[in-house]
Amino acid sequence: MSLFDKASGSQGGVQNALSQAEAFTAIALIAVASDGNPSQKQASDIYQALSNLKMLNRHSKDEMQSMLDQLSGIIRHEGVNSLFDTAKDSIQEDLRETAFAIATDLVLADGILAEEEDFLTELYQALRIRSEIGQKIIEVMLIKNRG
Repeated sequence: MSLFDKASGSQGGVQNALSQAEAFTAIALIAVASDGNPSQKQASDIYQALSNLKMLNRHSKDEMQSMLDQLSGIIRHEGVNSLFDTAKDSIQEDLRETAFAIATDLVLADGILAEEEDFLTELYQALRIRSEIGQKIIEVMLIKNRG
């Protein structure tokens, strides 16, 4: 069952699984919302970051916005931890590093690590990514977003 099945009327609470597209989008949304509520610019940044992925490039901007709105609603009603737990359990193991890289890129768009370092460390640990890989992704995204 996907988020969209829930939205069309099934049981309450976050469902047992999200689609890969929904899980990716949820992780990106949670990352940009880690410092509060995501802005419209951050939602646009999420769309830009995810629209190049094979699993998401078939979704229109309106479909992505609808998905973001539904995921934001889950955060408001059930909390970020509930959505994150479902997203991390839904995402395929071989896609976790990619999801973390995208989330890290979005979080470090300003090129500053200081405030986000603990969050990113917790995120890669929660996604069961090896420390060496998580730290390397953070390093690369800092370089990418430097200039």
